[in-house]
Amino acid sequence: MTGTLGVIALAVAACGPTPHDDADPDRHTPVRVADAPAQLPVPHGKGSKTPADFNGDGHRDLVLNDLVKAQAHADDAGIGIVYGGERGLTPGARQLLSPRRQAAPTEGQLPAVFDAEATCDLDGDGFTDLVVSTDPPFDGQGQPPVPLQILYGSPGGLTGKAVKLAIPDRARVGNDWPDQPVCGDFDGDDAQDLVVHASGGQLSFLRGPFTRKGSPRTAPAPIQAPGNAPTGPAADVNGDGYDDLVVRTAQGTGKSAVVLGGPAGPTRTGAALPAGIDVALGAFGKGRSALDAAIGTMGGTSLRYDLPTATARGALATPGSVLDAADFDGDGLSELVTSGTQLRILRGRTAGPATAGMVTVRPPARGTTRVVTAGDFDGDGRADLVVRTYAGETKDTVAVYPGAKKGLVAAEPSVRFSTSEFLAQ
Repeated sequence: MTGTLGVIALAVAACGPTPHDDADPDRHTPVRVADAPAQLPVPHGKGSKTPADFNGDGHRDLVLNDLVKAQAHADDAGIGIVYGGERGLTPGARQLLSPRRQAAPTEGQLPAVFDAEATCDLDGDGFTDLVVSTDPPFDGQGQPPVPLQILYGSPGGLTGKAVKLAIPDRARVGNDWPDQPVCGDFDGDDAQDLVVHASGGQLSFLRGPFTRKGSPRTAPAPIQAPGNAPTGPAADVNGDGYDDLVVRTAQGTGKSAVVLGGPAGPTRTGAALPAGIDVALGAFGKGRSALDAAIGTMGGTSLRYDLPTATARGALATPGSVLDAADFDGDGLSELVTSGTQLRILRGRTAGPATAGMVTVRPPARGTTRVVTAGDFDGDGRADLVVRTYAGETKDTVAVYPGAKKGLVAAEPSVRFSTSEFLAQ
């Protein structure tokens, strides 16, 4: 399916300079939504194990924060959801989640901030749920309220009101905001758990499944961690049946470490990782017994193979301030996506990724291009790349490039639209 807004082109080529122009003389022009495709009903599903499938129909859905605005400096509209179908994402089957319609109030006050943070099936009903960050009122005295809320999936998608995430007092420590949620099955019981920041190098571990009122099954005392910033997505790096996660010493540039799950949750510190701006986990090459880590900096990308011990190392001259990993050609190895001044894909190889033969995704429009996510939206077993190009606050283009056996991603997008379509709702 292809939306009618936006024009996109993708060139697959060897690495080379790609011009970017963040200046847009029309950035203050109000958004036009008259050409948005007609809104379609959200398909009803019966439940599935597909990631990010809010309506349980077996097709992955897309979450979008920071939607374009009707005019520059207007209030944030909320969160956009584009639902998937047999052929991939369908821009017409869209939903706008706003604080006014979906948020839970605190002391009678609705939040102004409403940002998607994590997706997982917290109550185990076959419908993915959405963890949202808000800004509840706080006078600065003592522990702040929990800013996280949960929107539960259903056959019709994310249709209900959010509920506040309940973090028992015994699972909290200090006076930091409990935020930075990461989903995963950290204790190996086949139920999705949550890890959130506590304070002082400690994390709150909330065991699933969760009730429809936002309460975890249990929540032990805070656990020690090698840093303050849990980072997702979680993954079972060593194949032992427990999800693991990366914990950074601080948000932004800093060292990090792999924290290993187990029967008691994510309590064991594994490999230490060098300082960097971003970390991506994937099967980039070398051995296949464990996952690997890529750590991006402005000057290059460090590689650590075979987690959690990470005895083998590597490096790439390609700078990558933001990293993503996915298998676009379906060969079982992860490609490494680096974005910053350029958006490039490095093929996974048995010897590890290399800059030779990498492809450059040229921006679909003028502006700043960023990766939204990578995942299999069309059900062909290969990941697809979703990118978004911004031009000021009132213009953007979202494009989905299907994975391909040759060339890693298709030369033309299968889906293209603007988030201005959500303003027509």
